[in-house]
Amino acid sequence: MDAFKLGLQLLALVFAFLFFANPVLCNDKEDSVFKGINSYRQTRNLPSLNRVPKATCLADEVADEIENVPCENVNQYYPAPGPGGNLKIPNLQKHIDKCDININTTTDGVILPVCVSKLEPTIVLSNYTHSDHYTQFLNNSKYTGAGLGSEDDWMVLVLTTNTTTGSFSAAISPRANAASAEFLLMALLLVLINY
Repeated sequence: MDAFKLGLQLLALVFAFLFFANPVLCNDKEDSVFKGINSYRQTRNLPSLNRVPKATCLADEVADEIENVPCENVNQYYPAPGPGGNLKIPNLQKHIDKCDININTTTDGVILPVCVSKLEPTIVLSNYTHSDHYTQFLNNSKYTGAGLGSEDDWMVLVLTTNTTTGSFSAAISPRANAASAEFLLMALLLVLINY
């Protein structure tokens, strides 16, 4: 009986870890570029960008999608200002869905991919802060949040706003119900353990 109770406790602990674990992990290069972008914005008297987990998810997905594209093709992904500026990103809707983002909350956001050999952070940052393709967005105070993702030689910066059309907020989906069911299952296990 004690072994059964111990097993249930361990199972509950595993469920709790999976339920509360934060899957967003940043690597050192992304952290360095993120800090550099915020330093750049501060020199322009702009507020620092906050990390937005859903934007980070989307940046990771886009980086994974374009990782095998040669760097010479980076210009095909330059965004155009205004809604629909990122329509050149392959499978964008699939990535938005995978990250559980409501498409209506992305129209004011922008996706900025760069390609740099070995993702040297200083050169990546220089690409973002010295290219008119990117500075027009980094110098805009409407952007308040960001997510970074990288894969091979590609780094992707997703900028968000604090408006309903640029917040990259969650889609209403069955996943919310799944999280609720997971929580109820964990609560049931805790009740059984203590019974």
